[in-house]
Amino acid sequence: MIPKTKKIWMDGTFVDWDQATVHVLTHSLHYGLGVFEGIRCYNTKSGPAIFRLGEHIDRLFSSAHIFLIDIPYTKSEITRAVIETVRVNKMRECYIRPLVYIGYGSMGLYPKDNPVSVSIAVWSWGAYLGDDGITQGIRVKTSSFIRNHVNASMTRGKVCGYYVNSQLAKKEAISCGYDEALLLDTEGYVSEGSGENVFMVRNGMLKTTPLTSILEGITRNSVITIARDKKIPVVEERFTRDELYIADEAFFTGTAAEVTPIRELDGRRIGDGKPGPVTKDIQRIFFDIVKGKNRKYASWLTKV
Repeated sequence: MIPKTKKIWMDGTFVDWDQATVHVLTHSLHYGLGVFEGIRCYNTKSGPAIFRLGEHIDRLFSSAHIFLIDIPYTKSEITRAVIETVRVNKMRECYIRPLVYIGYGSMGLYPKDNPVSVSIAVWSWGAYLGDDGITQGIRVKTSSFIRNHVNASMTRGKVCGYYVNSQLAKKEAISCGYDEALLLDTEGYVSEGSGENVFMVRNGMLKTTPLTSILEGITRNSVITIARDKKIPVVEERFTRDELYIADEAFFTGTAAEVTPIRELDGRRIGDGKPGPVTKDIQRIFFDIVKGKNRKYASWLTKV
């Protein structure tokens, strides 16, 4: 169960958690067209700080633009609302979920003049793939479900309905005894996890899938920046799952997953079957950044 907090921001008003409801005929509930973000706030010595808030708000508005949804607030208003929601709930560390959805009005696939609403909720959420996953790595299964074709899903958008595909992949992986799923694209190349971007280390090079068939991950971008600053060669190119089998290291990235090592894929051990040195170093730097311990990347944090 999601641990309750006191208030949820709904269209400019703070509403009690249990009163933050919508009509059963809310359009997005029926047809899946809504956009959202996942953002984390971390506890630092200077108090709570939100990681790369500006980039997340930019992506929220980009997602809405792609799908012709007019958000009835400015970026500045949503940014302030996110900060205030964390503050009002007195959260030191939390997950933040802004959601833009099409409300109650006409039914049918074309929503006509239905209102567009925005909500912002925060709650405590630890390691998405488990504390052991962060320290020891996780077991992953290549899914029988593929990532939607780029012209079917328009991968730059973080859209509610897309995650039906991810749920199928995740349920399949869990039912087979794994921790997470790996999805291939429509041509059989590695795409991403059910909710994460994927990296591998091979022959001293860090490799990740290009943006052609994946969500433009903000944690992904952070890891690429960290690696390049450390003079680690980074390549964005397509690769197959059997190249992942013979990688020296592999890991997932994402707001929820943060930096989670992959120790096994499809019953094949990755490298030594434990987090490798490059993964651990990037992971260490990432957590130092979000905890406010690395001044070089201080601009990535927004204090509450």
